[in-house]
Amino acid sequence: MAQPTETEAPPENQSTPVTAERSDVQSSEPEIRRARRPFPKALLAIVILIAAAGALGLWMYFSQYESTDDAQIDAHIDSLSSRVTGYITNVNVDDNQYVEAGTVLAQIDPKDYQVAVDRARADLAAAEASATAAEQNVPITRVNTAGQIDTATADIESAQAGIQAAQRQADAAKAALAEAQANDAKAQSDLERYKQLVDKQEISLQQFDQAVAAAKASSATVQAAAASASAAQEQVRQARSRLVSMQAALRTANSAPQQVAVSRAQSSSADASVAQKRAALEAAMLNLQYCTIVAPVAGVVNRSVEVGMNVQPGQQLMAVVPLDDVWVTADYKETQLKYMRPGQPAEISVDAYGRKYRGHVESIAGASGARFSLLPPENATGNYVKVVQRVPVKIVLDPGQNKDHLLRPGMSVTPTVKVK
Repeated sequence: MAQPTETEAPPENQSTPVTAERSDVQSSEPEIRRARRPFPKALLAIVILIAAAGALGLWMYFSQYESTDDAQIDAHIDSLSSRVTGYITNVNVDDNQYVEAGTVLAQIDPKDYQVAVDRARADLAAAEASATAAEQNVPITRVNTAGQIDTATADIESAQAGIQAAQRQADAAKAALAEAQANDAKAQSDLERYKQLVDKQEISLQQFDQAVAAAKASSATVQAAAASASAAQEQVRQARSRLVSMQAALRTANSAPQQVAVSRAQSSSADASVAQKRAALEAAMLNLQYCTIVAPVAGVVNRSVEVGMNVQPGQQLMAVVPLDDVWVTADYKETQLKYMRPGQPAEISVDAYGRKYRGHVESIAGASGARFSLLPPENATGNYVKVVQRVPVKIVLDPGQNKDHLLRPGMSVTPTVKVK
């Protein structure tokens, strides 16, 4: 088989155009690549710069705010309890009813307490009457004691004069008795002599009879004088006894200041009794007043009492939630409190309604929530693990934000505080 000795050249009219076209394509591709490469790099750089600026802007924006979903609505819950014992006769409200302050919520049977008030009022009237009498007795005692002194002094002077007069009479009676006794002795002697003479018939019987009569008369005179002396002596004794009595009366009258002091003390005791009875009346009236349970504030009622219950002092009857005074308790992490201060504005998002409320930070708690728990954690152990603590922050609503009273204690909210 014959083999060619040289390569056949392609036809001239075909090889020339193909070579030219490839040459043009090869020469244009580097130019196109060189023209297209700078454009994507510049665009990517711009996009990166824009994204970085946006991220920086977002970071700067969100770094001004601190938010938490560990927050809820709080409010004061006024628990109403009984202050007296008794039966519930009437309950005027239902559960979840809105009441104004001063509304009568329930009534305890007041009959026993009304009787106690009437008894205390009567005791007070009696004590006031006694106090009036004791007070008026003070000037009477003062006047009486002053008069008693003058009377006792005059009586003593009179008694002393009476003693002197009685003593003079006693002395006179004693002298008369001595005289009578002397006369009687003479008469008796004469009678003895006349008896001897009459026996000798030296005198007449008439003379003897006269001597006998004279002796009898002198004896009677002696007896009379002795009786007079005894009576005079008794008058002296009575006058002295009267003087002693008057002196005792004078000593009693001289104790006038003490008597007046006693009278004043009795008046003060009566006044104290009046004060005691008045306090008892006020206590009885208070107990009567406590039979009516009224709302201390305006709010929604949560009742736990029924008609016919026998309640005791301190037993809870119902609770009133004042919806005009609600706030947010937000438990922020301790790492979020670096720039948080009272007065900073806040926005509260309520999960229940999907709306936002305006408010501001009022205060930050003095300790973390764990410190106020029943059993605070004890970190003095070997297996201690650091845990980020949460500190309660009180956020109050701005005026007019809760006019419709839609917020209820315990609702979950998300507060956002602007800290910068």
